[in-house]
Amino acid sequence: MPLKTLHIPTADGQADAFAAFPDDGAQHPGVLMYADGFGIRPVLRDMARELAEHGYYVLVPNTFHRHGPAPVVELPAHIGEEDRPAVFARLMPLIEAHTAERVLSDADAYLGFLTTRPEVGAGPVAVTGYCIGGLYAMRTAAAHPARVAAVAAFHAPVGVDGPDLFSRLTARVHLGHAEGDMTPEALDGLHRALDAGGVAYTSEVYPGTTHGFTMSDTDAFSASGLKRHWDRLLPLLDRTLTKRE
Repeated sequence: MPLKTLHIPTADGQADAFAAFPDDGAQHPGVLMYADGFGIRPVLRDMARELAEHGYYVLVPNTFHRHGPAPVVELPAHIGEEDRPAVFARLMPLIEAHTAERVLSDADAYLGFLTTRPEVGAGPVAVTGYCIGGLYAMRTAAAHPARVAAVAAFHAPVGVDGPDLFSRLTARVHLGHAEGDMTPEALDGLHRALDAGGVAYTSEVYPGTTHGFTMSDTDAFSASGLKRHWDRLLPLLDRTLTKRE
């Protein structure tokens, strides 16, 4: 499964990125994947490859490209609990600088780039994201209802923008929450807001998980949580992008 390094023109310069896609000469549906707050690193390349093996062109941009090429912050090979304070001390200024306006400006560039790749077929795309990248995915889908048919967010603060975001969503949505992130009361409130917005969604707490459960290079990793993530994500993409049931 090839990985191709790319550079995407944005309103604020070139964003470095990579794409994973089947090396078969055919066109495939496009998926925009947002990394978690730790950014692009080997585990993201592995996840993009795995998704590409199911017949998708997966584009993963460096969210923090304004601060330099990935890795913007050097990370240990395994991000343990003891590493998190020092890592986040360096990351939080980047996350805070990536305002909603910057997210949407970049999303325009990413989707424009993705949908014009010769390896990507005509038709809508999907967006998925992890942690803060899940919020970026939701914002992207809400801003581009004609382009985005599906959005999935995992252990993500999807309620931050409130009901206004949900009211603009037309994509099918899956939300996979960490058990440690979501109280029953918070989940109920989120579901009521999604229902009020008329969103077609599934939303569930993944049992026994903590924040960051999809990421195998962290102490939060849950093998069962990652499997459930694939078990939910792949059928969503099949239904919306390839029309397979």
